[in-house]
Amino acid sequence: MNDKEDNPDNLGGLGQLLPAEVLEKLNAVLEQLHRAEHPHHGSKITFVYVASGGQHVETQINIGTASPADALSKGGGGTPSAESTLPDILATEEAMALWEKAKGAGYVDEHYQPLLSRTQSALLADAMAERLGIREKWKTFETLWKRKNMYRDYYKALCLQQSLAFQDKIKVLFR
Repeated sequence: MNDKEDNPDNLGGLGQLLPAEVLEKLNAVLEQLHRAEHPHHGSKITFVYVASGGQHVETQINIGTASPADALSKGGGGTPSAESTLPDILATEEAMALWEKAKGAGYVDEHYQPLLSRTQSALLADAMAERLGIREKWKTFETLWKRKNMYRDYYKALCLQQSLAFQDKIKVLFR
C-alpha cells in the first residue's frame, strides 16, 4: 500500500464498505448511467473492483464528454423532441388507456418516454404491442424511444429472474 490510491483512507470512505455494499453502490450508479441512454459517445468512465485475492474485473461505460454528475442528473431518455410524438398505432383510444396506466405506475413520463431500464422497457413494449396487435413492435417502439436492438433487450430480460415479477406487474396493470 505504498501508492496513495491503494490506501483505503484515500477512497472517499469506500475502503470501509463491505464488498457487497460496494457492488450495490456500483450497480446503482451503472443503472443510472444506463438510464441516461448514453446521449454522447467518446469519453470513458472505468470502474474497477478487485477483491482481496480476487481476479481483476473491469467494466467500461462510454458516457460522452459530460461529467458523470451530468450524466446522472439527466435521468430517463433525455429531453423530448418533436420526434417523440406518438405514431398513430400508439395513439388509439385503447393505446392511450394503456399509456395512462403506464404513466400512473411511473413506467413512462408525460412524453411517453420510458423511466425504466432497457430490459424492463422492452418488456413493457412487448406487453403493449401484444394488447394492441402491433406486428412491428420493435420498429414502432425503437422509433418512439430512439433506441436500437430492443429485441436483444427483450431476450436478455427473459433471462433475468426479476423480469418475471415485472411481467406480472404489467399484466395486473394492463387488465
